[in-house]
Amino acid sequence: RRCEDIKMREITIHTSFIALNELLKLAGVVGSGAEAKLLIRSGEVWVNGEPCTVIRKKITVNDRVDVPDQGSFTVVSEA
Repeated sequence: RRCEDIKMREITIHTSFIALNELLKLAGVVGSGAEAKLLIRSGEVWVNGEPCTVIRKKITVNDRVDVPDQGSFTVVSEA
């Protein structure tokens, strides 16, 4: 399940990973941790082409996160 019609956005991290719920907040997909938890648990968040319901899943550089109707995000390093 891809969000090909919506432009891919890069999310820059300054550490080796970011938790999925934090990435969704940083990307502006959700406004709070509670919203992130509900969205992830709903099964609507995909990581590297697979549905993910793990709230604090470690997302690393080059991982792709897709959220229907919100967009696709890829993680890049600050370096």
